[in-house]
Amino acid sequence: MATQQRVERIREAIKQEASDIIRQMKDPRIGFVTVTDVEVSRDLRHVKIFVSVLGDEEARQTSLDSLEGATGYIRTEIGQRVRLRHTPEIAFRWDGSLEQGARISKILADLKLDGENHVDTEGEDE
Repeated sequence: MATQQRVERIREAIKQEASDIIRQMKDPRIGFVTVTDVEVSRDLRHVKIFVSVLGDEEARQTSLDSLEGATGYIRTEIGQRVRLRHTPEIAFRWDGSLEQGARISKILADLKLDGENHVDTEGEDE
């Protein structure tokens, strides 16, 4: 088992390299993908790469399917760039936190705008 500090270093290295590898891929099916987080198992044998995809549901699914299809290539590249005894198995997961955050920000901005409009209309009645 690796120490927590080593797991964290490897997690950051894999996150950086996976992001770079995906950005350099020439597959047109892979849209604007952002690596948001990486989870590494304590034994360093399994990695979950969380990604966010700009676009609609179809773009997200197409990009995820394409990434799953390119897992072997991405795993090989990570194995060459991050020096480990065993190259970990990779799984891609969709991370909706960025979209959810954007949606919440929009709702809050709309509420603020509605609140300002409400205050303006109250002042006109007096």
